[in-house]
Amino acid sequence: MIASPPDIRRDFPALATHVHGYPVAYLDNAATAQKPQAVLDRMAHYYREENANVHRGVHTLSQLATTAFEAARDRIQSYIGAANRSEIVFTRGTTDAINLVASSWGRTNLGPGKTVLLTAMEHHSNIVPWQLICAETGARVRAVHVLENGELDYEDYQRALMEDDVAIVGVVHASNTLGTVNPVKRMIADAHAFGVPVLLDGAQALPHGPVNVQDLDCDFYCFSSHKAFGPTGFGVLYGKEALLDDMPPYQGGGDMIEEVDFSGTTFNELPHKFEAGTPHIAGAIGFAAALDYVESVGHAWIRTQEQDLLARATRALTELPGLRIVGTARDKVSVVSFLLGDAHPYDVGTILDRLGIAVRTGHHCTQPLMKRFGIPGTVRASFAFYNTTDEIDRLVDGLRKAHKMLS
Repeated sequence: MIASPPDIRRDFPALATHVHGYPVAYLDNAATAQKPQAVLDRMAHYYREENANVHRGVHTLSQLATTAFEAARDRIQSYIGAANRSEIVFTRGTTDAINLVASSWGRTNLGPGKTVLLTAMEHHSNIVPWQLICAETGARVRAVHVLENGELDYEDYQRALMEDDVAIVGVVHASNTLGTVNPVKRMIADAHAFGVPVLLDGAQALPHGPVNVQDLDCDFYCFSSHKAFGPTGFGVLYGKEALLDDMPPYQGGGDMIEEVDFSGTTFNELPHKFEAGTPHIAGAIGFAAALDYVESVGHAWIRTQEQDLLARATRALTELPGLRIVGTARDKVSVVSFLLGDAHPYDVGTILDRLGIAVRTGHHCTQPLMKRFGIPGTVRASFAFYNTTDEIDRLVDGLRKAHKMLS
């Protein structure tokens, strides 16, 4: 276990960056996290000494690359507790993974009268793919209500399961906008009681703690590497083997085939059936290194550090005049979304940037959620385990200055 944030921060080169003359206070981790040197080194090693395509080459470099690539699959399987490596499908990210399920599973299982049950706090990437497939199949999307504190209206969820012909539930494990951690294990058990499979969008949950897909008993789990300290452009779809087996290929191309003839094509075994074309080899290898790094830090320490940062930020921001926090659920990841009086979030974010403080502004790709709260957007500060209390103090001081300038 590493003892303190200063030790950890030395592992992340980007945290030494200066912005407008200030050391950067990077509080935009829900958008993408910084990468430790161990990830940068592992990816550079691949490109320097192992660079080749995978699966089809008999030469040594291809064998090295294939070994490292498939070892990454084993590492990810172990990290999320999947039963079989064939259940780990490499994608371009969470969005790609959800599109894969919506297109492949949805085309086979949706139809007129069927309902795709989502929630009002979903990211656009867990809304639009379902809308597209519903338009094609005649199914419909229904969203579970969100309460004023940002928690799910569980009675509405249960009512939907009982009254609507629900074909699948798609729910965000942790909200990127509110920080709300949904009671997904209970939701899965309730959905399964009606024979309904559940897809979890884990993009914002995986960076903050361990996930065990068998313990959750989810049917699909989607996540991105770059939000969990790995490279961009790489992600994972976990799916139960029986479900993946029954799903048709999502995209066609090299590597996903068994045999091709102009009279017809047969397809590769899992998970390669869903991995058409040359994959993001360095992405897989780099993500495995990121998971190694996270486990070397320790999930318990990360949880304590991030919850301390969340509590300190929530307390300090609440004391600022005119500041309103949006999303006060009892169980949250380290995300604080807020409005500063009548000031537009973009203006607040711009002032903070001039002070070297990086936050997110806008609707955070959750426009239905913004409409639920009747607001155009928020300022969002999101913390990782390498953030410090000094950075929270700088955020609070910056907001005081912004309040004076914009009032």
